[in-house]
Amino acid sequence: MEICAFILHLTRASARRENAQSLRDTCGLPAEIWPAVDGAAMSATELEARVDAGLFTPTYPFSLRTGEIGCFLSHRQIWAEIVRRDLDAALILEDDAGLDPVLFDRALDLARVHVSALGYIQFQTRPPRSNARLIDTNDPCQLLLPVVGGLRTTAQIVHHEAARRLLETSSRFDRPVDTFVQSHWQTGIRPAMILPSGISEIADRLDGSTIQGTGKSLAEKASREVKRGLYRRAVARASRHSPAHEPETTHD
Repeated sequence: MEICAFILHLTRASARRENAQSLRDTCGLPAEIWPAVDGAAMSATELEARVDAGLFTPTYPFSLRTGEIGCFLSHRQIWAEIVRRDLDAALILEDDAGLDPVLFDRALDLARVHVSALGYIQFQTRPPRSNARLIDTNDPCQLLLPVVGGLRTTAQIVHHEAARRLLETSSRFDRPVDTFVQSHWQTGIRPAMILPSGISEIADRLDGSTIQGTGKSLAEKASREVKRGLYRRAVARASRHSPAHEPETTHD
């Protein structure tokens, strides 16, 4: 199986460059640093050409920030590159990922075995928010298929066919890329996850998130929490009734 790695790095995020280079050198695969799309540098016309509110159900309750749009387009570029190069699969790492080489190597071995069947496997930093089926283990790593897909795109391995499908369903989009991937009732791909994965989130140790929002009043924050809670409940319902095929994989 031909697998390579892409490290998504926003060129202006100079505080992350050293970490991006370290990820390239320690991820255990042939790797290259891929220049991420800078949403903040896009014109209003360019942004509007890719975003269309209310495309999918449940309706995403927030407007997309320019950083979120750039992040989505960056992942789409890698999906397109997987298809263009006819790669079997690719590991995608964001430049604020922390990596434990020993643990990640075990997680990666586990992912290699199952990525053809599962399509999209996250190297997660957080436990699932729902019930999850155990697929396989590589002590101490567990490969899980949750009912509600996990968020975060810090690290994942994407199979060729999954990349093609994700491209087809995202020419225009209405939500952040991790929320889109979570929507398996729309994409037809149920994202699996590995925990522990050897991946951690270290943005705060670098320069903070490059996807920033403006300061909000207490009333605005309260309103967002209500909307977020309603949206999560709708996602849980859609996940339970999703028509996406559940791969017939078993563990020994």
